Amino acid sequence: MGRKFFVGGNWKCNGTTEEVKKIVSTLNDGQAPGSDVVEVVVSPPYVFLPLVKSLLRPDFHVAAQNCWVKKGGAFTGEISAEMLKSLDIHWVILGHSERRALLAESNEFVGDKVAYALSKGLKVIACVGETLEQREAGATMDVVAAQTKAIADRISDWTNVVVAYEPVWAIGTGKVATPAQAQEVHCSLRKWLHENVGAEVAESTRIIYGGSVNGANCKELAAQPDVDGFLVGGASLKAEFVDIIKSATVKSA
Repeated sequence: MGRKFFVGGNWKCNGTTEEVKKIVSTLNDGQAPGSDVVEVVVSPPYVFLPLVKSLLRPDFHVAAQNCWVKKGGAFTGEISAEMLKSLDIHWVILGHSERRALLAESNEFVGDKVAYALSKGLKVIACVGETLEQREAGATMDVVAAQTKAIADRISDWTNVVVAYEPVWAIGTGKVATPAQAQEVHCSLRKWLHENVGAEVAESTRIIYGGSVNGANCKELAAQPDVDGFLVGGASLKAEFVDIIKSATVKSA
């Protein structure tokens, strides 16, 4: 079974109402491959979820950038999976490196979040990746495997999980993993899934790359056999996001 190419746009903490409307308008006007070729999900800040959902073309989907680890209640400032479902939001990004680093979200906490979100019917983009210090110490796979294991220990069904490999040193820095570096980690991660979860999960789970992806480098990255798409940061706020979506045709060609 071929893995459908996946392109996610993480808008992070950016945008005003007017700016968001402009971004959506650009996406709606863009010539993108059909949904049989690529799955596209954009992730605006919480406050814009209903607006984007109401305006965005129907072949693109909307994701939240995070959700709480359990049912709602006395958790000031948090948003629950149940709330997202009530807004008809089907996707959520969990474990992004910015939250792991800035808010000290542990592997176990992220694993619990993934399990809870899945149990409530959300689909999850689960982020993993190493820092520059960890890469230079030769610990990339140890780190990524530990992050993935914390998820694998808590879930049994991977159907609604997309794994995003985002080397922390490449996020927003302009540095990008070379296609060979990305392929090496994606291949090793797929091998880890094969050995620790199962052959079918390893073959069917999409592993996407994030870290300074742009219109200039996306085609070469997309051509790598184990790169199943992208999680795009800054470039997802620009018109070139449509070019990145178009790189899906490299796989289907």
